[in-house]
Amino acid sequence: MAWGEAAIVSEASAETNQENPVGTGPFKFDNWARGSAVTLTRNENYWGEDVHLDRAEFRFVPDAAAAIPALLSGDVHAMSNMPAGDALSQIESDPRFEVVIGSTEGETILSINNQREPFDNLLVRQAISHAINRDEIIAAASSGLGVPIGSHFAPHNPAYVDLTDTYPHDVERARELLAEAGFEDGFSATLRLPPPPYARDGGQVIAAQLREVGIDLEIIPVEWPEWLSQVFTDKDFDMTIISHVEPVDIGIYAREDYYFQYQSEEFNTLYEELSVTTDEDRRNEIFGDLQRTLAEDAAVGFLFQLPKIGVWDARIEGMWENWPLAVADLSQVRWTE
Repeated sequence: MAWGEAAIVSEASAETNQENPVGTGPFKFDNWARGSAVTLTRNENYWGEDVHLDRAEFRFVPDAAAAIPALLSGDVHAMSNMPAGDALSQIESDPRFEVVIGSTEGETILSINNQREPFDNLLVRQAISHAINRDEIIAAASSGLGVPIGSHFAPHNPAYVDLTDTYPHDVERARELLAEAGFEDGFSATLRLPPPPYARDGGQVIAAQLREVGIDLEIIPVEWPEWLSQVFTDKDFDMTIISHVEPVDIGIYAREDYYFQYQSEEFNTLYEELSVTTDEDRRNEIFGDLQRTLAEDAAVGFLFQLPKIGVWDARIEGMWENWPLAVADLSQVRWTE
């Protein structure tokens, strides 16, 4: 219920909210052009502080190739988190636009099915962690703007511990660990990649890095419905790349039925203590121990914190710099001229 998306709706509108939503926010639903845009207008009956915009239209832009010309042509005025890619430098040099690099809650990871052979072997997971070169992945998957992480915690959080050196990039050590695990000649596996560029682009780099140590990955692009059914629900996967955007969600590793199926009595005991601890200093200590446990167990491949690349018309004020929640809040947005 603490999530911004959580809402109490009227029984009178509940049945039709999916296509004609009714809420109590500063904007109200006006029109939905399927596959094209959703239009909102100012809610004259809003109970809180009035907003500056009379109207806002959210466009559905399919990919980065379409997003960049839409922005440059003036067809779109703002993107709260833009898939800029190689065009970022071009946009930054254009005085028409403001580019603001912020942070998100998105821990981007190489998720590993811990209950499937050979990934149930700690030596194999350690080898994967040593094979990963975060700098190369960040350059390809986040325009070089991601912040390296060594465990499942946001670097901007006060309880964050930098564990990126737990398994430093070391190809020879990765090969040694694979041999010790009984895979002197390596092995083959699959890498299912959902649509976001950080997954598709980062996956190509990771596949090349793991191939160097003897792990041959078959890349399988999947759409979100397939990812949710095959990976998240059915756990039918070897590895995948995903950014977990829920704030302070380290507790997912304590769930027995969670999709990467990590199991650790040590982690669970620590998390149980965290759940009954209110002292902030002690909680931060436990958070640190939880991060270390995940890092040492190489539960997944920890990659980077997803950046927020905000791009908008230089005449616009009030857009969010950071993303504590993955929303586009227009309540304070206004045109300066």
